[in-house]
Amino acid sequence: MNSARSICLFLFYIFAWAKADGPTLVLLDNLAIKETHSLFFKFLQENDYNLSFKLADDSNLLLSKYGEYLYKHLIIFAPSVEEFGGSLNVDAITDFIDGGGNVLVAGSSQSGDALRELASECGFEIDEEGATVIDHMNYDVSDIGHHTTIVADSSNLIDAPVIVGSKSIPPLLYQGTGLIADPDNPLILRLLTASSSAYSYHSEQSVKEYPHAVGKNTLLIAALQARNNARVLFSGSLYFFSDEAFTSSVKKSLGGQKYDLSGNEVVAKAMANWVFKKKGVIRVSGVDHHRVGEIQPPASYTIMDDVVYSVNIEELSGKDWIPYEANDVQLEFVRIDPFVRTLMKPVGNGRYEARFTIPDVYGVYQFKVDYTRIGLTHLYSTTQVSVRPLQHTQYERFILSAYPYYVSAFSMMAGVFLFSFIFLHFKEETKSKSE
Repeated sequence: MNSARSICLFLFYIFAWAKADGPTLVLLDNLAIKETHSLFFKFLQENDYNLSFKLADDSNLLLSKYGEYLYKHLIIFAPSVEEFGGSLNVDAITDFIDGGGNVLVAGSSQSGDALRELASECGFEIDEEGATVIDHMNYDVSDIGHHTTIVADSSNLIDAPVIVGSKSIPPLLYQGTGLIADPDNPLILRLLTASSSAYSYHSEQSVKEYPHAVGKNTLLIAALQARNNARVLFSGSLYFFSDEAFTSSVKKSLGGQKYDLSGNEVVAKAMANWVFKKKGVIRVSGVDHHRVGEIQPPASYTIMDDVVYSVNIEELSGKDWIPYEANDVQLEFVRIDPFVRTLMKPVGNGRYEARFTIPDVYGVYQFKVDYTRIGLTHLYSTTQVSVRPLQHTQYERFILSAYPYYVSAFSMMAGVFLFSFIFLHFKEETKSKSE
């Protein structure tokens, strides 16, 4: 009886794993956050995410077992945690990211050392403990104190609909600390920036420190897409994902327009879909190459062959893969450096094609598609081929450009023949002595 029950539980677990869009570990400061952020968690559960709620300092925490990760995604809504429990630590989380796991982190003005260290490993810097983003020009009218509940216009969002959705939404409410990221890091995405009048500072008058970040250099939400396509999203505000922020009305100070609802819910859901790879995921589903007029790839190509290369690209939409449509997919034909670089032509149904002539240089080449766009997973596809020189039987019998040399050679032969004939048959007449 017990064995049958165990088998049923095992099969149920396997079914749940296959059905869900990912077993997700949710770490909380306290269980009250589960209630204050219920709308956000409900959205995830309705989209087939299997959420496991645990306290961030639980002594039984672990991400992997027997070399296999137990979760696909990690949510950390524990701003004040100083040290994670169990076998979980910053090194374990970075290894999880290196293994392809996705992480969503929300901090606050009281962010602890654990989140600071994790942010540093991902290329971000969180403001000092107690510092808050303040904006005396763009704050919600309900905030009559230090103006720490700021109103961020949707125009401050990144121009990437695949990450944040449409920008035609009401302003966003934000209450938390600021972030700084290296502007030269190509992996960092500045999802939401503060207004030019904002700054990150200790709101207490007793603290005498310079602002940590000023104006649009103050990041509110930032993301990292690693080279292995793992995604990490950092928000300096846990309040941003709360039920209160989702359902509150917004009215900017200084006579701003009033909105019945903020845009937090729309943006938070779009960001969650992106960071957990329900959006912005593309892949190569097929590659084909051959000579013009043929249908099968040869064992090797010959210099100056006319070649057709095609690739099929698909995009994840919900649970289905659909054709990816774009007009900026590029192909490179590379030996050490690219010999050919050309824009591929979309021919429909997610198929892209390029035609070109192989250069007059033999060697080992690669057809390479290296496609990087903001919000999309990095697409990288290479196919190695050999290019050989012409065989002796493949050279032209007579080369048109060499005709002048042919004429000169035959004219020289004719001249030698004529000279020889005259030299052999010409006899000089001799005169007698008497004359």
